Amino acid sequence: MKIQILGTGCPKCKMLETNAHDAVKELSIDAEVVKVDNIDEIMNFGVMVTPALAIDDAVKSAGKVLSKDEIKKIIKGGK
Repeated sequence: MKIQILGTGCPKCKMLETNAHDAVKELSIDAEVVKVDNIDEIMNFGVMVTPALAIDDAVKSAGKVLSKDEIKKIIKGGK
């Protein structure tokens, strides 16, 4: 599984990345958390507001900092 954090490096983007790492660690899953900070790549996802979270190239959230628990729920298939 690849979890992508889309954002240019603002404090909210960094918080989302931290929460994603924590969620992966707590779930003990094999997932790669990748930071995408290139604006062209972010636009290719169709994201207009950051931070955004994508899992395996599918955007799951944009414009808000998800909590660790919210990310865990998305990873497990809920929303």
